[in-house]
Amino acid sequence: MIFSEYMSAWLYGENGYYASYKNIGKEGDFYTAVSTSKFFGGTIAKHIISLVDEGFLEKEGVVCEIGAHHGYFLADVLEFIYTLRPKLLETLKFVIIERFDALQEFQANYFKESFGDAVSLTHYKSLDELKCENAFFIANEIFDAFTCELYYKGKTARVDSHNVEFDDINDWVDEKAKKYHKDRGEIAVGYEEFAKQMSLACPKFEFMSFDYGEMMARPDFSLRVYTKHTVIPFFDETIKREELFAKSDLTYDVTFAHVKDAYEEAGVKFIEFKAQMVALVNMGILELLEMLKENVEERIYKQELEKVKMLILPQFLGERFKMIRFRQEKK
Repeated sequence: MIFSEYMSAWLYGENGYYASYKNIGKEGDFYTAVSTSKFFGGTIAKHIISLVDEGFLEKEGVVCEIGAHHGYFLADVLEFIYTLRPKLLETLKFVIIERFDALQEFQANYFKESFGDAVSLTHYKSLDELKCENAFFIANEIFDAFTCELYYKGKTARVDSHNVEFDDINDWVDEKAKKYHKDRGEIAVGYEEFAKQMSLACPKFEFMSFDYGEMMARPDFSLRVYTKHTVIPFFDETIKREELFAKSDLTYDVTFAHVKDAYEEAGVKFIEFKAQMVALVNMGILELLEMLKENVEERIYKQELEKVKMLILPQFLGERFKMIRFRQEKK
């Protein structure tokens, strides 16, 4: 099979890694910004309020997370909206795009336990099902979870019994590799269709996403396995892929130029690309910390400060992770 089919089975098959609930954070295989600090969601809440204040997002607009897994991120956003602008919880509509029924159920239960009847959450399996007039879309670590093809000097990979061989010719992959100046590495599959679906779902929206990678393609393979906070290069000769298959995360660095091109081809305007550190500071994470400092005891403030440092300091998540933002305004 081609590599993208193999990766799809690994991550999204009936017994794939993402098909069921997984712990994220200390007890899981990896950390995310969401599992690090509630102030990640809080900063997005502050940004959503600024979009309402500037008139881009209507008070009756949709706030939609794509690929929510636990639902903790959107719940954190709602918690801070309640603190900063509680009236908006009565008017905004909250949506999660989640393909797996088991995760939808977990998310619905979590929201019910957290907010009771104060918040209404709607699920869709894909962007194709969502039709709205005005929205803010948010995603954390979604583009690295798209399947990819592996490319090496003009050949694409096929997989047989977990063994990878570069012996196939794929014109589309070859074209993308040349466009992004790769002679080897990962070529993501599905960005173009995803951008088109979002463009058709809503005539006026902003989309913000956080992920690890760079604007330009890295010059080598970045594909790797995460298991119990251990990172294993996919081409490490000592690993047994058949033992890791569907039991661990499989991911790679995002080439953001490919994301940007996909959205611009769909007619969506590119706004900005920044390190997570810069993006969160610009959106007001430090102001939120100051508000916390004024309202809680010093011990709690210091605990939250240390978590926020993980989000923004360059040696942790601040520089490695990037934010990319787009807007569409169809008349």
